[in-house]
Amino acid sequence: MEVEEKRSIKGGEFIIKENNPHDIFTPEDFSEEQIMMKESVKEFIDREVWPNKDRFEKKDYDFTKYCMQKAGELGFLSVGVPENYGGLGMGFVSSMLVCDYISGATGSFSTAFGAHTGIGTLPIVLYGNEEQKQKYVPKLASGEWFGSYCLTEPGAGSDANSGKTKAVLSSDKKYYLITGQKMWISNAGFADLLIVFARIENDKNITGFIVPLDPSNGITLGDEENKLGIHASSTRQVFFNETKVPIEDMLSDRGQGFKIAMNALNVGRIKLGVACLDAQRKVISSAVKYANERIQFKTPIAKFGAIKEKIA
Repeated sequence: MEVEEKRSIKGGEFIIKENNPHDIFTPEDFSEEQIMMKESVKEFIDREVWPNKDRFEKKDYDFTKYCMQKAGELGFLSVGVPENYGGLGMGFVSSMLVCDYISGATGSFSTAFGAHTGIGTLPIVLYGNEEQKQKYVPKLASGEWFGSYCLTEPGAGSDANSGKTKAVLSSDKKYYLITGQKMWISNAGFADLLIVFARIENDKNITGFIVPLDPSNGITLGDEENKLGIHASSTRQVFFNETKVPIEDMLSDRGQGFKIAMNALNVGRIKLGVACLDAQRKVISSAVKYANERIQFKTPIAKFGAIKEKIA
């Protein structure tokens, strides 16, 4: 009997094109390994994060770092990292699944988690050379080090390629000296490694660099930003004053920084959608529970048509 090959569906084309039902990925397609990982994440969130939501709201940055370290010990930081660099090598679907269930309790932790596993790690995984991957990725995958992504500047937000941070080759041609200012940098307060984008001479495009966060190397941090939400997600400005970066720590090739930056962000944009799912589950569950408990006119309000329509 001939087995029909499962076709890959791109983006949301299942909405506008005819497709066979078996071509569409559903939760029933999760492997046993993926289901076990999901349950481990849920257990971790229920044990470590959910009961301590108040600590996040009180800007307990140390607790955010503690939770990140625990996530590293449990392997959650390394799900999408190849095995030969210290990761679990479980692939993109598993990474999305972990992102889903790790994000429902508090935006502070999910922001720190996403910034580290995504834009803080992926640029090296995707664009680093073998030496860079072996040197840095295992530490990021284990949680020994935490990553941060330095792209945005006061005058370069959406127009990221217009950044003014400069990288000047040293006279002995062994280092690039980076000078400039980055802002709204997630995880800056406890990061060990920075992905920094700077312009060499008058290049059309920026270039990426791997930079350990060493205050003795011309790196200083601004105060924590006072944000409306995600209170325990560390967000600071980062200043570079002739920070020495060995030429071997250039990420990919000169002038490739904008491509690296955008591709890393594109993965994050997909995960932002997934990161909303578990919070939605919790909101709906809480609403249904309240509607069944709240009595008006001797009747649970869940039985009223208007409430049914809202929940549905």
